Amino acid sequence: MGEEEKSLNFIEHIIEDDLKAEYVKDDLRFRFPPEPNGYLHIGHASSICLNFGLGLKYDAPVNLRFDDTNPAKEEKEYVDAIKKDIKWLGFSWDTECYASDYFQQLYDWATALIKEGKAYVDSQSSEEIAEQKGTPTEPGKESPYRNRSVEENLGLFEGMKRGDFDEGEHVLRAKIDMSSPNMLMRDPVMYRVLHKAHHRTNTDWCIYPLYDWTHGESDYIEQVSHSLCTLEFLPHRELYDWFLDQLVSKSRLRPKQREFARRNLSHTVVSKRKLLQLVENGIVSGWDDPRMPTISGLRRRGYTPESIRNFADTIGIAKRDNVVDVSLLEFHVREHLNKIAPRVMAVLNPLKVVITNYDEGREEWLEAENNPEDESAGIREVPFSRELYIEQEDFREQANRKFFRLKLGGEVRLKNGYIIKAESCTKDENGNVIEVQCTYDPKSKSGSGTEESLRKVKGTLHWVSIPHAIEAEVRLYDRLFTDATPDGHKDKEFMDFVNPNSLDKVTGYLEPSLKDVKPGDRFQFQRLGYFNVDLDSTPEHLVFNRTVTLRDTWAKIEQKA
Repeated sequence: MGEEEKSLNFIEHIIEDDLKAEYVKDDLRFRFPPEPNGYLHIGHASSICLNFGLGLKYDAPVNLRFDDTNPAKEEKEYVDAIKKDIKWLGFSWDTECYASDYFQQLYDWATALIKEGKAYVDSQSSEEIAEQKGTPTEPGKESPYRNRSVEENLGLFEGMKRGDFDEGEHVLRAKIDMSSPNMLMRDPVMYRVLHKAHHRTNTDWCIYPLYDWTHGESDYIEQVSHSLCTLEFLPHRELYDWFLDQLVSKSRLRPKQREFARRNLSHTVVSKRKLLQLVENGIVSGWDDPRMPTISGLRRRGYTPESIRNFADTIGIAKRDNVVDVSLLEFHVREHLNKIAPRVMAVLNPLKVVITNYDEGREEWLEAENNPEDESAGIREVPFSRELYIEQEDFREQANRKFFRLKLGGEVRLKNGYIIKAESCTKDENGNVIEVQCTYDPKSKSGSGTEESLRKVKGTLHWVSIPHAIEAEVRLYDRLFTDATPDGHKDKEFMDFVNPNSLDKVTGYLEPSLKDVKPGDRFQFQRLGYFNVDLDSTPEHLVFNRTVTLRDTWAKIEQKA
């Protein structure tokens, strides 16, 4: 076994075995089949990377198919958002398909099943049907309507299609086996009546197919070779195959359903229903809130497509569901942003510093490296003056020898600038330090080559010149949930674990090179983290989101806990 073959995942092994047995390479076709009832989330990103990645690996087409069979929950807004997310991740599809394109064909096939005595119209309520399904250890009971004549079933099914009946009055069920150990095989519902407008077919239809009936048949119509689903669909495979058995032709390729495990993310929920609750209850501002695990939320927060693809590649695919620590996703965005994000200086918790021996009104422009990881990024100039801002936490009146920032009588280097020494400080009536008076060494300018500039001091601080600083709203995002598995508790609701400190808005003071930034631009605020320009930002009111801190601060918190 070669090195390359060893590295194949189990899905790729299945495909390779099929290519050796019954398939040829031109038979391969994959699909990504989202239901347009919400925004895609990080779990979908793994499925996108899997399906489109297989398309790239095997040079095979990948369809984007919207499983739009429930007009009560589906909207065009979601269709547009899904297409945008897939393109943003860097993938393109061969054919854009909709299950609604196949409504007539599905109806015709269902009619054929009725004529063959393999489907019937049931007039029981959903509660009665559920009760008669039995349990995993007890067989179900046949519906009193199971043996209606073909003619009666055809007439009722046609009436359902015309809109003659109310919702819930009738359903169409497949006639399979009410004693099957697989409860999904106990005469599953194929169609229900819904008097709701569809986002594409409007009011042309009053009946809509259920997913199990639509899934395999759509794959067959599109000639999808491998229909890859998450593990919860494993029990559905028997039904998938039964439906295909009723209509496949030997002259056409028969799709195969195969399953892989979900990758859940810690400190996150990815159920669309629960994400919708967060939106509707005002916990977040919308589906693209930067705290949301949706792809649009991650994009708005400042994540890169590369970081998400790298994350998906690292976790791979498996046969068992598990929870991946969100810190791994954060690691990948840090790793990528470290390579591409320009370094800039910003102060978010300002303390005024006055350099008393620097002439009033004087200013100079210092050279600063844009990105030490990228030589081609070049340099920029930042203004320096008598009055500066540093971070409050970077100064203490008195401190032990392990505090390498500014303290009275101590020295630090200002990034790209001079060595300064704290001489005194001014306090307000509450005893809080509001200003630090310093002196600077005029010969210690970074990069000047003087003996003084080569002098080593242990601390280096970022800063901004007060006369030149621009103000911005800075949104400090943190994890939305305090618990690693917020929806994994039997005795508590996931809402009980919402982090009340998941968003903090502060006024930041930024170097003037940032005055012309555009939404989506990404930066490293030196010593603070990675930030990007939010969609709300305007030239008059800049808004930055914290994508991620420079280090995993949660690891320390959880270790202490």
